[in-house]
Amino acid sequence: MPAVKKSAKTLDERIGSDRLARVSELLRTVAHPQRLAILDVLGADARMCNSEIQERIGIEQAILSQHLTLMRDKGILACEREGKFTYWEVRIPGFLAIVKGLENCCDDTGKWN
Repeated sequence: MPAVKKSAKTLDERIGSDRLARVSELLRTVAHPQRLAILDVLGADARMCNSEIQERIGIEQAILSQHLTLMRDKGILACEREGKFTYWEVRIPGFLAIVKGLENCCDDTGKWN
């Protein structure tokens, strides 16, 4: 009988339950098609104002503002006011890797790769 391999540590053991709960909360926050699109365009251009984001993803200003505010309040995005413009950037760059990974998770028919 082959020897049983010692299991690798669980994610909870590696990062701790408090951090795991925080990461879960952040993932729930970004788990929305328009929020993922916002992260994607900010990842490509690093820093954009509201009107640039709105133009790129094609949503109403009021809806965009709600999404941006939620992600800012959760610490995912940061913003800086310059004159009459508010510029946004991703505060947690690790989320950009998640968004990029989503491109390869399923094919055009919705089947998992």
